[in-house]
Amino acid sequence: MIYRKIMVPVDDSKASLRALDEACELAASSDAEVLAVHVVDLTQFNWGAAEFTNHTAMREAIENMGAEVLANASQKLNESGVRHETKILENGGDKIADVIVDEVVASHCDLIVMGTHGFSGLMNLLMGSVAEGVLRQATVPVLLIRYQDGDNK
Repeated sequence: MIYRKIMVPVDDSKASLRALDEACELAASSDAEVLAVHVVDLTQFNWGAAEFTNHTAMREAIENMGAEVLANASQKLNESGVRHETKILENGGDKIADVIVDEVVASHCDLIVMGTHGFSGLMNLLMGSVAEGVLRQATVPVLLIRYQDGDNK
């Protein structure tokens, strides 16, 4: 299958950076565009609200970190010679997987390439799995890239 637009969620983890590498290779081989997205989780503002009296500064810091993650992804995509765009998505209380899947539909992506973070057992139960949520809901193919310590790529 030839893909036209590939979404890759990035969060600066080794798993998502490995997924970005894979998306670059796929895009280059099929002349596809890559949409690199980063989800800013605004629900963090509810954590310890008494400790943070300046929510504007906190929001700016979180958004700046997201912009930096996307700038790094854009640099990698430029180096690969792949057409791309980047986008920050805001999560105001939905599951992150829902935000990603909604954007896939809105942006007319036909493939999702994303990293898994290797949680298993109790940690997966407690943390949930964004990749698993995307996999269950997506109406397009999903390529999951697993990073394990010791991987050279």
